[in-house]
Amino acid sequence: MNTRIESLGHLETACWRELQRAAVDKHHAWRTMVMATRFTAAEGEAEGDGADARVIVLRDTQIDARTLLFYTDERSGKVAQLRAAPVATLVAWSPRLSWQLRLRAEVTVETDGLDVSSRWARLKFSPAAQDYLSPLAPGTPVTERWEPDRAERSHFAVLRARVRSLDWLELHAEGHRRARFDAAGAHWLAP
Repeated sequence: MNTRIESLGHLETACWRELQRAAVDKHHAWRTMVMATRFTAAEGEAEGDGADARVIVLRDTQIDARTLLFYTDERSGKVAQLRAAPVATLVAWSPRLSWQLRLRAEVTVETDGLDVSSRWARLKFSPAAQDYLSPLAPGTPVTERWEPDRAERSHFAVLRARVRSLDWLELHAEGHRRARFDAAGAHWLAP
């Protein structure tokens, strides 16, 4: 962006517009975000409880509902983690904007219903459908290079992340700026 946004209201709107663009523009830096979830020792991690993070692709932005949608295999570790603790932190960085977003969200896992069915109907004949048709769950050990077979049933799931807070950081030669947008309102913060 050439001019700096000075109004908190305009800044929040700009963040959501960029998130909306990212959902449809495969070259937008915010299309891929890091999602961090909680895991527990019960999931087999030797270190005990902690955080788990991975890159995830933004598929849809619903501004009015303050919601971001992502697709995943319902058998993935993140789904088990989100079912146990339905919260996540999402992090995105845009070199073009010099903006970082940290979003805290409540996440629901949807595996059926009209919205999930219609999204699967649009996806199932694309090459990306292979990600949800494997007979093996993500992370299953294999002994050699492995190519998935098309399974009869898909393991497609939609992650619906309802954003509770958005923490924005701008790195700029004229001075860094930071703001938070949440249920308490919009606030400037020390960077």
